[in-house]
Amino acid sequence: MTAVEQLQKIIDGHDNIVFFGGAGVSTESGIPDFRSVDGLYNQKYDYPPETILSHTFFMRRPGEFYRFYRDKMLVLDAEPNAAHKKLAELEQAGKLRAVVTQNIDGLHQKAGSKAVYELHGSVLRNYCTKCGKFYDAEYMLRSEGVPACECGGTIKPDVVLYEEGLDTDTVNKSVAAIAAAQVLIVGGTSLAVYPAAGLIDYFHGDKIVLINKGATSRDSQADLLIKEPIGQVLGQIEVR
Repeated sequence: MTAVEQLQKIIDGHDNIVFFGGAGVSTESGIPDFRSVDGLYNQKYDYPPETILSHTFFMRRPGEFYRFYRDKMLVLDAEPNAAHKKLAELEQAGKLRAVVTQNIDGLHQKAGSKAVYELHGSVLRNYCTKCGKFYDAEYMLRSEGVPACECGGTIKPDVVLYEEGLDTDTVNKSVAAIAAAQVLIVGGTSLAVYPAAGLIDYFHGDKIVLINKGATSRDSQADLLIKEPIGQVLGQIEVR
């Protein structure tokens, strides 16, 4: 039995599945990740990306932050790939209960998923730091310099920057979904970013499936380990 056939059997036999995903889910949609060989961490800027994407840098050098943000983080023409689409189908079929994602691109919702917990926020939501008014991603892309609200306040993406804490409500919902799941499918993540990666410790269900091109620190915990691109794997699954 191939690894995909084993995955099919696990999915067929359960109806309370949770998916936990990272950057690798979106790379097949053309969105660069941070830690791969050609990811953002290995490109050259005046400052390393992890510095630019920090709360301190945003406060001290917002102009520089937004130059990088518009150039590298706002990939608004990206489309959902086979992984996003299959997860949405599994949810509609009553098999998948939730998607817990570290991604900020909104592609799971674009594919049709409803129960999506975005641990690191979303580029599609932006708010004035002074009055709280909402602005969409297209507004941010069209803006120049530091985007300002009509009230004069600075508009900030609803994205968790380095040095910032995760949203408590999102974490609680993610933990509850993972803790109640029969099957946890972990895909497209190196499981290197904490505290997000630590959430899988709340899983005490039947099977844990790990799908990632590279090795992770949790490979030995997986009941099924598949080292292939997540979209390529999920694209072969039948929803029944």
